[in-house]
Amino acid sequence: MLIGSGAVLGALIAVGTTVWADKDAGSVAQAEQVSLPLQELRAFVEVFERVSHDYVDEIDDKKLLEGAISGMLSNLDPHSAYLPPTDYKEMEEHTRGEFGGLGMEVGMEDGFVKVISPIDDTPAQEAGIQSGDLIIKLGKEPVKGKTLSEAVKIMRGKPGTKLTLTIVRKGEDGPIRVEITRAVIKVKSLKQRLLKDNVGYARISQFQVRTGPDLVKAITKLEKENGAPLEGLVLDLRNNPGGVLNAAVQVSDAFLNEGLIVYTEGRIKNSKMRFEAEKGDVMKGKPIVVLINEGSASASEIVAGALQDQKRAIIAGRTSFGKGSVQTLLQLNNGAAIKVTTARYYTPSGRSIQAEGIKPDLEIELVKVQKVEKENLTNVKESDLAGHLENGDAEAEQASDKKDEKTKAAEELEKLLDKDYELNEALRLVKAMSLAQQMAK
Repeated sequence: MLIGSGAVLGALIAVGTTVWADKDAGSVAQAEQVSLPLQELRAFVEVFERVSHDYVDEIDDKKLLEGAISGMLSNLDPHSAYLPPTDYKEMEEHTRGEFGGLGMEVGMEDGFVKVISPIDDTPAQEAGIQSGDLIIKLGKEPVKGKTLSEAVKIMRGKPGTKLTLTIVRKGEDGPIRVEITRAVIKVKSLKQRLLKDNVGYARISQFQVRTGPDLVKAITKLEKENGAPLEGLVLDLRNNPGGVLNAAVQVSDAFLNEGLIVYTEGRIKNSKMRFEAEKGDVMKGKPIVVLINEGSASASEIVAGALQDQKRAIIAGRTSFGKGSVQTLLQLNNGAAIKVTTARYYTPSGRSIQAEGIKPDLEIELVKVQKVEKENLTNVKESDLAGHLENGDAEAEQASDKKDEKTKAAEELEKLLDKDYELNEALRLVKAMSLAQQMAK
């Protein structure tokens, strides 16, 4: 059963206690000398041999070694991980925007799966999963003791099958059980619509490869639909868990003419990057309000931090998640990969938001607002009086009976604003900023 691991250790010692580690992160490979701690390596080999020989059940050496690699990475931070070939393939599918599962971004905290945010229009969102939820059981299986990859593998499955999650949620007295039906998750990165008074709305649910160019097209489309340039924009990054770094840079660049967007610092040369804006503000200096909350992470925080530091937008909502680290995917020779944290990123002013988050300029508390129905009001109008005279304008009465598409759209917008207090406040803020801008001319 043993695989000659002692011979492997002997080979390492024979080359002078150093090995050459390939640090390639997608560009030119760099070789750096890495000193190996011989005492700890001897301990590792001894443990490997004892477990391989003495464990109650016969265990495959490959599985044992993969477990050791996985443990090495998972103990670094919540975002570093070993991805076997199957998991690596699924990761690539996720980046392209289509994958199977429940529809939420997750990490690990205290041995449990923590929901960073549910993804728009997915089973997780429809089931009421919230940012910050801690998943303690997947079906009948406890999460404690599993790696993130193992937990994600259980959550993925055949579309149409069900999985019951047991979660702990802040403010609740005890655990909550939520049944979710798995589905093929097709992530639509961007949605847009017109709000009131020539104000546009763009919702980015996740940063994908095409998100930057798609945002510029969406704003152009809104202006065409509006028949005039937009007077302002609400950029909604709430519950956006992040995604591709370059997409966050492109989105920030779309609203800036110059200046630093973000920079990263790490130990290796390839981890030190700086991204500068190029001329071309798609909103031409018009007011922008960026909505964030505790589910806004990573790439979302890059955008919010850049626009906040460059005084280009007002950030409104609640403090973001605080994921200020960069992960690099490094493919291995066996078809697997490691996702390893290689750098921290910083906003233009030099702020590291790791474990701190982006603090909004205007805080909007999470509140439940209930609209007072008109029939509950004591005000009485002429039309409410018994025997009141009709208007007399037959054409006007006929027109009022026929609601066109524009009227229906306006009513839908009113319902959305009544339900979404934060969006309503952001709209008010954009309108106030636009008015102030016009008065200053």
